[in-house]
Amino acid sequence: MPRISPEEFASKIGAGLLSFPVTHFTDALAFDEHAYRQHIDWLLEHKPAGLFAAGGTGEFFSLTLQEFSSVVAAAVEQTNHRVPVAAGCGYGTAMAKQFAQAAEFAGADGILLLPPYLLNSDPAGLVAHAEAVCASTQLGVIFYNRDNAILNEVWLERLCERCPNLVGFKDGHGDIELMTRIYTRMGDRLTYIGGLPTAETFALPYLEMGVTTYSSAIFNFLPVFAQNFYAAVRRRDHAEVYKQLRDFVLPYLDIRNRHKGYAVSIVKAGMRAVGRPAGPVRPPLTDLDNSELDALTRLIAGRA
Repeated sequence: MPRISPEEFASKIGAGLLSFPVTHFTDALAFDEHAYRQHIDWLLEHKPAGLFAAGGTGEFFSLTLQEFSSVVAAAVEQTNHRVPVAAGCGYGTAMAKQFAQAAEFAGADGILLLPPYLLNSDPAGLVAHAEAVCASTQLGVIFYNRDNAILNEVWLERLCERCPNLVGFKDGHGDIELMTRIYTRMGDRLTYIGGLPTAETFALPYLEMGVTTYSSAIFNFLPVFAQNFYAAVRRRDHAEVYKQLRDFVLPYLDIRNRHKGYAVSIVKAGMRAVGRPAGPVRPPLTDLDNSELDALTRLIAGRA
């Protein structure tokens, strides 16, 4: 049985900023569990509302099922019930069910359902996929609306009617009208999470659409900055938010946007820049080159 109910899981993760830890690898690209556990402890010192193990920032897409189980179990054990732990989940329906069940067995409190591998499908098929994953677990499930997995408000409502444990909606699509339609139709039925890359950029306008939290990859290496930024968003301090966007977030995006896949790679580079290296990214991702790492280190200087 889950440690907390899906409804309690949704309530807890909607109450504050969410941290999506990277997955630590050795130079030989093996999971570095000891370093990962140390990182979890450090993140918890800065009081995230929840941890999402083996999510997109955690390179879920590069992990075997066995590695995934080890990452989630390590996060659950190290967190020791201080905050909810959710786990990534994806690929085709059969594999996604295996990952969901492995996360539940490892002690996770919830699932982040990532888009299925490769295919574009009609909404009816996507709903059937998500429904099958929800039925495979007792955990609370968050649907990640992005890329090849986009549901409108009508299809999302149908999915919610079929799946009581679907308790969250994470938006990585960025369609303001669609997000408005979804929140207007679904209201408090779901907890809403901002999930666009470097979510700080969109946090203020999304707050007005019922999105009370977001996944902060920056939390990995600048947790104090991340929490202060989130606090400014929640109090609607426009001057402070736009100052930090101008001084840090937008220059950070300029480096991130130089190559595909850098939304993950730049986070590990940031950890190296603050003296907390997490190892390389796994292929097909590539690490920042030395000039890019130097630019990021200069940008971060004085903020760690």
